[in-house]
Amino acid sequence: MAKQEYIEKNRQWLAEKANEPGVNALDKGVLYKVIRKGDPKGAVPNRGSVVTVHYVGKTINGKTFDSSRGGVAPAFRLRELIPGWIIAMQQMHVGDKWEIYLPAEQGYGRFSQPGIPGGSTLIFEIELLGVS
Repeated sequence: MAKQEYIEKNRQWLAEKANEPGVNALDKGVLYKVIRKGDPKGAVPNRGSVVTVHYVGKTINGKTFDSSRGGVAPAFRLRELIPGWIIAMQQMHVGDKWEIYLPAEQGYGRFSQPGIPGGSTLIFEIELLGVS
C-alpha cells in the first residue's frame, strides 16, 4: 500500500470511529471511549504530573506495538509523552480506564516508530492508576 493511501485509510478509520456510540471528542481530533469510570473525585493529572498507568497500544489493524500489561505499571512525566496522551490524560481521574484514538498528528506524525508506520492512527487502552 502506498504511503498516501495508508494515511488516508487511517484518517477514514478515525472519521468512522468518531460516529460510533459512546465515542467522545477532545481537542485536536483526539477521541475516547470510557471503558470504566474511576472515582469522579479522584486526582486528575496536569502536564507536570507523574502518572502511573497500564496501557496497550495498537494500530488500526489490531496489531499491538507496545504494552505494559504483564509487568509493573510504568510511571511517566505526562509532559514527556506524545501529544494525544497529554490531551486525554488531563481529562481522566485515577481509576479511569479509557480507549483513546489518536490522529497521527497527535501521535508520531509522519515518522515511523518500531511497529508503527508513519501516518498511523494510534489506539491506546489506558488505565490511570496514580498521579503524583
